Amino acid sequence: MVDQIGPNDWSRLEGMLDEEEVARAGRFRFERDRHSYVAAHALARTMLSAHAPCPPWAWRFSTGAHDKPEIIRAPGSPPLRFNLSHTRGLVAAAVTIDNDVGIDVEVVDPTRLTMDLAARYFAPSEMNQLRRIPIDQRPEAMFAFWTLKEAYMKADGRGMSLSLDTFFYELEPLSIRFSPLLEDDPACWLLRHFNPTSDHALAFALRHPAPQTVAVRAEAMDPLHLGNRRP
Repeated sequence: MVDQIGPNDWSRLEGMLDEEEVARAGRFRFERDRHSYVAAHALARTMLSAHAPCPPWAWRFSTGAHDKPEIIRAPGSPPLRFNLSHTRGLVAAAVTIDNDVGIDVEVVDPTRLTMDLAARYFAPSEMNQLRRIPIDQRPEAMFAFWTLKEAYMKADGRGMSLSLDTFFYELEPLSIRFSPLLEDDPACWLLRHFNPTSDHALAFALRHPAPQTVAVRAEAMDPLHLGNRRP
């Protein structure tokens, strides 16, 4: 939770970021958005450092196809992959070894995502599911679909170049299907959806040759445990 970070902690978190990240953070108009960006990138760096002998501030990144960030690996370092997401009040990151991963977190705000808007982007089968859900439960379900779609697009790496109606979800039980245009295999995907707070939705997507063997650990990190300032 971003609001758990004290005013004296922001300089320490910014100290983990590289020059490009600091510059991008400075371009945010609103402080809350700048803080979310800084916290998300500090969290990702801290999580990477938990899996490799590299301090948080020493990680370097490149931009791959469709602007997906990738780690610039040092010789002998593990083939880590990561993804991060931030929204008002909450940040999230995911780290894996040599597998495509995507994560998305959003504020559950019914004014931002209505049934009319969902109908423009969701697949017909997803809209049919939403119509069967009681009205008071629809916002949570709509944001489940939305975050799951974002998580898949980020893991796949093509982002918004994908059409949202070429892949579609069933929420109960959670599963994904693809149109013939996408040529992807549902059996290769591990999917999770959480509500980490009463105001937020979070989704996780991992491409793996044997997803049934993968254990997913989700935990909240105390801001005080984020990595240390650059020496």
